[in-house]
Amino acid sequence: MAKQNVAEQCVDILVRAGVQRLYGVVGDSLNPVVDAVRRHDGIEWIHVRHEETAAFAAGAEAQITGRLAACAGSSGPGSLHLINGLYDAHRSMAPVLAIASHIPSGEIGLGYFQETHPDQLFRECSHYSELISNARQMPRLLQTAIQNAIGQSGVSVVALPGDIASQPAPDKTIEHALVTTLPSVRPGDAEIDKLVRMIDEADRVTLFCGSGTAGAHAEVMEFAERIKSPVGHALRGKEWIQYDNPFDVGMSGLLGYGAAYEATHECDLLILLGTDFPYNAFLPDDVKIAQVDVRPEHLGRRSKLDLAVWGDVRETLRCLTPRVRVKSDRRFLDKMLKKHADALEGVVKAYTRKVEKHLPIHPEYVAAVLDELADDDAVFTVDTGMCNVWAARYLSPNGRRRIIGSFTHGSMANALPQAIGAQFTDRDRQVVSVSGDGGFSMLMGDFLTLVQYDLPVKIVLFNNSALGMVELEMLVAGLPSHGTTNVNPDFAAVARAAGAYGVRVEKPKQLAGALKDAFRHKGPALVDVVTDPNALSIPPKIRAEMVTGFALSTSKIVLDGGVGRMLQMARSNLRNVPRP
Repeated sequence: MAKQNVAEQCVDILVRAGVQRLYGVVGDSLNPVVDAVRRHDGIEWIHVRHEETAAFAAGAEAQITGRLAACAGSSGPGSLHLINGLYDAHRSMAPVLAIASHIPSGEIGLGYFQETHPDQLFRECSHYSELISNARQMPRLLQTAIQNAIGQSGVSVVALPGDIASQPAPDKTIEHALVTTLPSVRPGDAEIDKLVRMIDEADRVTLFCGSGTAGAHAEVMEFAERIKSPVGHALRGKEWIQYDNPFDVGMSGLLGYGAAYEATHECDLLILLGTDFPYNAFLPDDVKIAQVDVRPEHLGRRSKLDLAVWGDVRETLRCLTPRVRVKSDRRFLDKMLKKHADALEGVVKAYTRKVEKHLPIHPEYVAAVLDELADDDAVFTVDTGMCNVWAARYLSPNGRRRIIGSFTHGSMANALPQAIGAQFTDRDRQVVSVSGDGGFSMLMGDFLTLVQYDLPVKIVLFNNSALGMVELEMLVAGLPSHGTTNVNPDFAAVARAAGAYGVRVEKPKQLAGALKDAFRHKGPALVDVVTDPNALSIPPKIRAEMVTGFALSTSKIVLDGGVGRMLQMARSNLRNVPRP
């Protein structure tokens, strides 16, 4: 039996860690690894057209499956292209292992062709980034990288020179059992006792939930019922907490809607559950705040805390709920539910008049029809910008759907590559890329990846020929829009030329049929919808605080762009409010 080389040993360890695909672009220093993948039955090489796509795809796969995913880039420019997607994966807490192949080990530090220092370059967007400078470091270094990525829920990078990858693997190497799942983390009794006292002493408690509530929907609902608390959420908490929620008061933040802002500011005690909500301008500074998070470095970095609780949300609530006193006073909860419903009624009215006849097509109408027609277990990947607005307002979670985007890193062009990673996990599950024309055209080359692998991703392209969110940012800052216009082709014709299904929609009455046809198509499909570039509700007066950016003004005035089926849920929840 031939002796393994380092690259083969590397691939074996990745497979043992649960990696099923390696996304990347081949190149000379990476060739030993790619060849090892070719000869291994347990892993597949996914050839994309840009390494940024590889990293985004791996990050999406990790978010869908909860398992380690992997990508790779060749020396110098190849691995550098990974960096934006790795930043997104890291900030999304997706476990991703990146292999950054490197120049010949004997040339490092001598200005060799394509020389960079990947072990240094990726440190800011990873928990672990190290160089394999000697074959004897395998497999311990790779195993350490894997356990950092899984254990800390983020990115690890291994820089591997091509010559070392080709060397024989050392004898008697230590290969240990790999940690591939996260533990449950329970807070200490002292923190639980303090939180119980704070809740029992407060008359008005609000819960504000983030992505850390994944898997804890039932526990949050039971807790909210016990203490009669309104429940708001951040954008990344939407898919986990909004559905089947009789306490829902909407979302806070730049794209916020409803009464979430009021609920977090008019309470006595605000409890932040599993959220690293980045916009401290939306958080109160005159109420007591407790925060529960499994990541201790998140505690208190957005607001001053009266209590920091280190633990995962599900285990914390299982300890907490039986111990808090049952509250009977619903006045605060009912007041917020009514404010929420009233707020949604107000923004809907402006976007329900003759919307089916409006030309160019209202993007809100497109999002609403998409929400109705998409599968109940669809995965939506959402471009940054105005697509975030439409997803936040119109895509309805139900406990089975997933909504993935660059919600923390805020990168353009994420939706298409993330759809690639999501679709590879299950070819039979509907995956919809909610793309803007700016984001789609930025990494449009990887539309060819869909065609090459016959991935049945459906791209719904909101084509307003502009960078709409940037135009809005300029307006809020008191600047004329400049450099935001896109001169676009007929994207449906481009799709057909590439060998995929493509249809262009310019009239509202064409939309539903076009989406149904695209969803029925067995391969990749693109629906190019020409939307209204002026579909923004602009305030009649720009207040002074708007000049410095969005701040509070965005959610309260600027983006009153409709709310879709959320109004129905708010009306339904009002039935729980006792009548005088």
